[in-house]
Amino acid sequence: MKLALQLIVSIALACLLLPASLPLRAQPKPFGLPFNTPPGPNTWLVGQMYGNTTGAYRWRRIWYSAGQGLHFGIDFSARCGTPVVAIGDGVVTKVDAAEHGAGPHNLMIDHPNGYASFYGHLLERASVEVGQTVARGQVVGKTGDPDLTCSSRPHLHLEIRSGYDYRIAYNPVTLIDADWDSLMLAGPFQRGYQRDLNNPRRWQFPDDQPEVRFGGDLLNDYARTWPPDWLNR
Repeated sequence: MKLALQLIVSIALACLLLPASLPLRAQPKPFGLPFNTPPGPNTWLVGQMYGNTTGAYRWRRIWYSAGQGLHFGIDFSARCGTPVVAIGDGVVTKVDAAEHGAGPHNLMIDHPNGYASFYGHLLERASVEVGQTVARGQVVGKTGDPDLTCSSRPHLHLEIRSGYDYRIAYNPVTLIDADWDSLMLAGPFQRGYQRDLNNPRRWQFPDDQPEVRFGGDLLNDYARTWPPDWLNR
């Protein structure tokens, strides 16, 4: 009995000495990349990340005002006609929905996990129809150019939204299984994130960008900022 009591006390003391919370095994991210080819100068590169980018900040009152001043998707630079694949299994819910912008053509897929993926600036009408079931990795369209030139800025604009109502945009970095550090080094994304000099560490990394609630107030209307806000002075 005495030995058993000593064992119980030893276990209890050991538990008290453990850290308050042990790291849990990271949950697998539910989605894949929107291309079936590896990144590279002849395939696709990351053009602009999601969130409080300097480019979005510059145009926060014009292009991005509906998205609280943030870039509410990820832009993948790619030549016109590059095949685009579904990032997860789901059902097509919208094709060429003008209310979501990102012309000349776009596509929305609802996924069973409660998210929706939105593919913008497609070259032509998507190769799938509303109500059609699609599988992860299935070709659903081709990259285009919002300027209709295929030479100015051809790219895919990819968003991950709340399913069914589409009112919230989530950070794709936290949901797409990819080596984002390497992708950002290889792509033309160099300008980084806009800094609020009153809170300079906030929203400065790819995985800590905030959710966007469409139609909400600007999140990044800073009194002091870096780089300087030359456009809105």
